[in-house]
Amino acid sequence: MEIRALQAGEIDLHRELRLRALRDAPDSFADAHDEVAAKPRSYWAELTRGFTDATSAVMFLAAEEDRVLGSTYGFKDRERADTARVGGMWVEPAVRGQGVGRALLDAVFGWARSCGLKRIALWAPAHNPAALALYANVSFCETGLHRAPPSNAQLRIIEMERTL
Repeated sequence: MEIRALQAGEIDLHRELRLRALRDAPDSFADAHDEVAAKPRSYWAELTRGFTDATSAVMFLAAEEDRVLGSTYGFKDRERADTARVGGMWVEPAVRGQGVGRALLDAVFGWARSCGLKRIALWAPAHNPAALALYANVSFCETGLHRAPPSNAQLRIIEMERTL
């Protein structure tokens, strides 16, 4: 398995991965599949550009040959200058529990350290014990903050963070 950053020309791949994630786990993300699927290509071009400059944000892909097994975003927190965030973490169901998520997180940790950041945080779906276990296994701890995700007011997401 190779972990690599999304490249500027991979607009269609970015869109396809995000839509796969939203179809697979609609209650784990802030966005709704149908709303995101309706976005024009210009939206995806701008979003992809933002995640390929690596100075403020990055998207990592876990791949085996031509098959992408998972992806995640890393980005600088707008409110805390010393903190990065993980977002959009998704791993293909057939390979969950095989180290893909851990490898993606390690890539984000490395990127955040290279940016001089000291902490990393994320919002995790409280209803997903496997995701919570993954984050706890790499030393994320709950901050005590929680809220409903924009996509489903009946659910809860919890903030977790760790030092780098």
